[in-house]
Amino acid sequence: MPTIAIVGAGPQLGLAIARTYGTYGTYGTYGYDVALIARNRAKLEVLVGELAAEGITAAAFPADVLDRSTLTQALKDAATHFGGIDVLEYSPVGGLHTVMTTPAATEPADVQHEMEFQLYGAIDATRAVLPAMREARAGTLLFTTGAGSVDPVPQVANVNAAAAALRNWVINLHKELDGTGVQAAHVAINVSIGTPAIPGFPTAQPEEISPVYWDLHTTKRDQAELVFSL
Repeated sequence: MPTIAIVGAGPQLGLAIARTYGTYGTYGTYGYDVALIARNRAKLEVLVGELAAEGITAAAFPADVLDRSTLTQALKDAATHFGGIDVLEYSPVGGLHTVMTTPAATEPADVQHEMEFQLYGAIDATRAVLPAMREARAGTLLFTTGAGSVDPVPQVANVNAAAAALRNWVINLHKELDGTGVQAAHVAINVSIGTPAIPGFPTAQPEEISPVYWDLHTTKRDQAELVFSL
């Protein structure tokens, strides 16, 4: 079976992506094994159980994206466990650790934390899986940010700055990998997921968004970016 590794796996978008890739026949293909990577082992095991109940093979590999060595090791362990990683999806969420700042109030440290979390973690995750993909001349690297990476908003300036850096790096990686058989793409999500973060802001359910990741992996491999909006 091919395998998708989801870095930042959680009960909303991460779980929906796992189901999209893992459910046999849903999209006219076969199910993927799923490697779930996030900080909390107990929460990952709950997701593994939910997927198992749906007939999807999954396993938990706890790691913090801010701890480079454990993130790299988790991806290596996942590759060993499943026999390789065919798709990497990177979408960790800062949660309570994220302090949002406006442009004028932003200090270098406010951006540095987000750079560590978003860009540097993505680079390390990529370095862990890309050599094998290059050798196989096949694979997909997908990276998620909010749409503020494309059209920033003042309330979350530090988060947007790091997301924009990640977006720039992914699009550049897409160009570098052209002709290698490996696809790199950025997904910018211009909605709240599950419940509205701001009253009146467009909201989509995870299951509405997750097929985008399948499309980029299969029929839209020439695209470097897709913005999800309603």
